[in-house]
Amino acid sequence: MNRKLFNTRNAALPATDTVNEAGGKAYALSAEQKLAQLAATGCLNQTFYAGAETQMDTILATAAACDAKFVARTAIFARRHGFMKDMPALLLAHLAQHDAELLAKVFSRVIDDGKMLRNFVQAVRSGVTGRKSLGTAPKRLVKQWLDGHSDDQIFRASVGQQPSLADVVKMVHPRPATPQRQALYGWLCSRKVEMELLPPLVREFEAFKGSPGTAMPDVPFQMLTALSLGQAHWMQ
Repeated sequence: MNRKLFNTRNAALPATDTVNEAGGKAYALSAEQKLAQLAATGCLNQTFYAGAETQMDTILATAAACDAKFVARTAIFARRHGFMKDMPALLLAHLAQHDAELLAKVFSRVIDDGKMLRNFVQAVRSGVTGRKSLGTAPKRLVKQWLDGHSDDQIFRASVGQQPSLADVVKMVHPRPATPQRQALYGWLCSRKVEMELLPPLVREFEAFKGSPGTAMPDVPFQMLTALSLGQAHWMQ
């Protein structure tokens, strides 16, 4: 029998209908399939076959072709199961432009730490989704995030730049509920504050900065790397 005519493996495969970034034959995906793939594997950075801007343009165009509810579910999956950072923040920035009500429903499920909060603010203010200001609804959500976390959580979340957490505080102008929180916001924004009003952890950190011989505070290590630390400190 002529095996070329009766090749069951080839007969079962549908013909390819597109090419991938490398120029190879591939199968076209629906908008939902494509967004799910990008959300789980996209890095929003330079790759061998596609640049960061190309990837971002593809993601935003694909999200625009999907139902807003699917975009929201994808953002949640990318963060909670894919452990992604930039991708879910970008998808929420897209929702901020297209469906503020849905954004409010999923915000806390995606923005689960200070890094994600800063990523979201940066994604919105970059203008890539069509706006350069947070706007009323996103600003309210950022305030709620700040209000819903303890002083120590806010302090530990202050690691990082572009934007820094201080930048975020200056953008949204949260109303502190306690003198301690007011002092903390002032400290973050490099204002003069009364030390006795600061949260205990911040006071411990400031004391350690002035005298590294004291007990090391329980803070993110990034806050300590610029200090003169000895071997004993790094062994803790």
